[in-house]
Amino acid sequence: MINRARLLETFFEYVKIDSETGNEKAMADRVAADLAAIGCEVATDRAGEAIGSNGYNIYATLYGENDAEPIMMSSHLDTVAPGVGIEPYAQDGVIRSRGETILGGDDKSGVAAIIEALRCVAERRLRHRTVEAVFTICEEGGLRGAQELEYGRIQSKNAAVFDSGGDVGRIITTAPGQIRIDAEIIGRAAHAGVNPEDGVSAIVVAAHAVASMKLLRIDSETTANIGTFLADGPTNIVTERVKFRAEARSRNQQKLEAQAAHMASCLEKACETFGAKLHCRTQTSYIGYHVPKEHRFVCQVMRACEAIGVEPVTASSGGGSDANIMAQNGITAVVLGTGMDRVHTIDEQITIDNLNHTARLALQLMLA
Repeated sequence: MINRARLLETFFEYVKIDSETGNEKAMADRVAADLAAIGCEVATDRAGEAIGSNGYNIYATLYGENDAEPIMMSSHLDTVAPGVGIEPYAQDGVIRSRGETILGGDDKSGVAAIIEALRCVAERRLRHRTVEAVFTICEEGGLRGAQELEYGRIQSKNAAVFDSGGDVGRIITTAPGQIRIDAEIIGRAAHAGVNPEDGVSAIVVAAHAVASMKLLRIDSETTANIGTFLADGPTNIVTERVKFRAEARSRNQQKLEAQAAHMASCLEKACETFGAKLHCRTQTSYIGYHVPKEHRFVCQVMRACEAIGVEPVTASSGGGSDANIMAQNGITAVVLGTGMDRVHTIDEQITIDNLNHTARLALQLMLA
């Protein structure tokens, strides 16, 4: 029932709309108009004003005629950079971008698939459950759009978030939480050639702290990484300040907290040893979630996969998504593969078959 040609055309049109994080208005306007044309009840919010975006979250409802409980389907409207001037093309069944940009399949493959499924339901007048389609902004900027969702608008208790790599059939039931660590190490400046012994090098302090940290792969559930180690100054001055930004992730909350505390402790001990000052802040970005394989919603998604002829596989993820925030707000959310591959790189691609399977899965879940 999916109109393959229309789906491909819609996907191409969507990825050509510039919508890097914080600049989602044109994409949001287009998707809201498409939803209204389908016959959905469409509402928006002012999330962009709160988080520095020109866009907004979209809430669309297509009321159903059967007794099945409502379902929420979600994807995000923004992309990472470089995502301006994307030129998609298809060759040998694979969609890629020309030039030096991403493709934008993360996450416009999910957006296009949900839209196509809703179009099929509406034009064929298929008997369906109530569908709440929610499209967020600023997912790539720290899940901020999902954090600003007005959850009182949403009636569904279960959500299918179309936003994962891997072929259609991949069901992410477990994802980690994340704690961010932002620190500034303040040493003491001195002339590096005349009286360096009077200085305290913030670079040396930070280097000792990092050298004592457990980083990267900690165990099967836990990772840690430093993203920013910034000091900028002349070579003839003992460097006074270093900025440090890092993260810890784990699918185990106790391990997550322990790893973040370990990293902060390494900074504290190094500063104490060398006589530097430390300004350090740890902040939970999101908590992890786990949905048991036996949960009835997971079973429902697995049956829908089987109904369209793809093999369902449950998996865990090392990354966060809007589903983490939805879980914190009482929604049982799983993240579904759309076939997006090599995301966040200029080599990003997706097969036409996976794009179609994504729309077919969305439609099957609407009809359940």
